[in-house]
Amino acid sequence: MNELVYGNETTLRAIALVLSIIIWLLLLFGTLGILLIYLLLFALFALIAHSALIAHLRGNAIRINSRQMPDLYQRLYACTRKLGMQMPEAYLVNGNGVLNAFATRFLGRSFVVLMSDVVDSMEDRPGALDFYIGHELGHLRRHHLTWSKVLAPAMFLPLIGAAYSRAREYTCDRHGLAVCENPEDAQYGLVALAAGKRRWRSVDLADYSDSAAGSPGFWMSLHELVGDYPWLNKRHAWLRALAEQRKPKLGTRNPFAYLVSLILPRIPGLGIAGGLVVIAYVAILAAIAIPAYQDYLNRTALVAAMSDSAPYREAVAQFGAAHQAWPTSIDQVGLAAFPGDRNVSGITLGARGVLTVDFVSTSMRGHALQLTPYVRDQQIHWSCGGDVPAKLLPADCKQE
Repeated sequence: MNELVYGNETTLRAIALVLSIIIWLLLLFGTLGILLIYLLLFALFALIAHSALIAHLRGNAIRINSRQMPDLYQRLYACTRKLGMQMPEAYLVNGNGVLNAFATRFLGRSFVVLMSDVVDSMEDRPGALDFYIGHELGHLRRHHLTWSKVLAPAMFLPLIGAAYSRAREYTCDRHGLAVCENPEDAQYGLVALAAGKRRWRSVDLADYSDSAAGSPGFWMSLHELVGDYPWLNKRHAWLRALAEQRKPKLGTRNPFAYLVSLILPRIPGLGIAGGLVVIAYVAILAAIAIPAYQDYLNRTALVAAMSDSAPYREAVAQFGAAHQAWPTSIDQVGLAAFPGDRNVSGITLGARGVLTVDFVSTSMRGHALQLTPYVRDQQIHWSCGGDVPAKLLPADCKQE
């Protein structure tokens, strides 16, 4: 049974596990444990979303058992016996043109789902269904669905995440081959994914496998290195070689593609396209959020400036009311020089009672706010000037 595991899967999983543990710990301690709250919320949402799939299957699909679809049940039972597994819940779903199958787990229970299109397309070669069943059973037998949660951080990493995902597919192909009575059943089952539910019958298996021996070139190499699935012709070449007990003839990937793949983002299941979409999404959010956050910091600095200058404005107002003239220095109003804080570096008093507030905060450094006193309706008011944009001025600061 150990031969059912692709050679690199165990090694890649060990590397991904070490990297994932490091990333989980950094995230956990870096967020002071707040990450746990988000993980619990995400787990809750994921549980609800997954429950929708299970509810859909149990409410709309056909449960495969000894009374319902007995031929499929016998195939499933035989495949699980060959792999030494327990029978999962199995369902037949209207494929709507989808030629495939999938496995999933929910609250400790295992499920295998067959699409009606794959069942219908294999009427002439029902043994090929065993390949699909065995492949999905391979995911369950190797606990890929459980490991995907533990290894989630590493799955986003370039090279290692995609390599481990591809290794899992090779492993499951071996499971699919192992349950087939005839090795060609597995090859036809796989080639149907490439040729469709009718044309697969006319595919030359040897020629299709040999197509993987050619040099894939830069672009094919790059997109495979960031993708979660190997190219179908390479998977087919492996199936054919395993059946003939030899090594497959595969082309060598472009070395430059490895270097480029290291700097490209990837999203598990979406590859480069998903990474680029995320980058574009983040860029749009940044274009909106960064200016808004900058305005928030600037307004915070201005609010602090108005608060810091309040004693000086009051002293200037009292001096003006008492002397019928504006002071020209801090000494005249009897206050000490402003010591400075994290937003304001200093406050100076000039001609005609004008207060100049200089900023030290990163967001407003190099700018100054000028507060000019004036009398209206026998009351002293303040107008704001300087080089501060009008949109940032606080509500109690008027412009004249």
